[in-house]
Amino acid sequence: MPPLRALTVALLSTITLASAQDKAPAPNTLTAAEKAAGWQLLFNGSDLKGWSNFKKDTIRPGWQVKDGTLACVDPHNAGDLVNAATFGWFELQLEYNISPAGNSGIIFHVTDKADAVWATGPEFQLEDNVLAADKQRCGWLYGLYQPPIDPKTNQILDATKPAGEWNHVRLVIGSDKCFHEINGVRYFEYVFGSEDFKKRIAASKFGSMPEFAKSGSGSIALQGDHGAVSFRNIKVKPLK
Repeated sequence: MPPLRALTVALLSTITLASAQDKAPAPNTLTAAEKAAGWQLLFNGSDLKGWSNFKKDTIRPGWQVKDGTLACVDPHNAGDLVNAATFGWFELQLEYNISPAGNSGIIFHVTDKADAVWATGPEFQLEDNVLAADKQRCGWLYGLYQPPIDPKTNQILDATKPAGEWNHVRLVIGSDKCFHEINGVRYFEYVFGSEDFKKRIAASKFGSMPEFAKSGSGSIALQGDHGAVSFRNIKVKPLK
């Protein structure tokens, strides 16, 4: 028979684990502390309220609520999904799960002054870094900023988990500093509208787009035309 002390420790560990699991927030909800801090939920896990296709008041059938996620199940009939709320400076957090070779993105400061979401809003790239054809990798600010070389691998920093697993995104667009994080790893920082920011735009394909990154606020959009992808726990907090 195991010693009494060992049994007691095992029992306490089990109770502690069960207690932690009981206190874990349900998916697509906010805790009381998050609500008090100003967080807003952009997806409730049960419907697509607040979302529509770009410049539409409808949603194509490629976007569905599936198992508590906001899912692009048919990229051939989905298009870009835009939230009705607008934000200037903000912090966005969400989780995404992308298909093998999948490619998506989070576009912010989107306005209706152009014919595509990416013609006004910068894009936080999302993709399967292993199989996706696009060389702009996950977590990069598309065409503008990318992470440094990771000295551990001698490759560009990559904190993503494999396709089919959930990854956590944190995007902060602040007046004095912006940064991108994946799974708790910070990739880089930049200042929105700075001279460096403007020079990078001018040297990129976006330099020929007159409305690109010109607005200090706008909607958040999710791309849905390059593979299946699911989102959950989408929340945003406006920043002063």
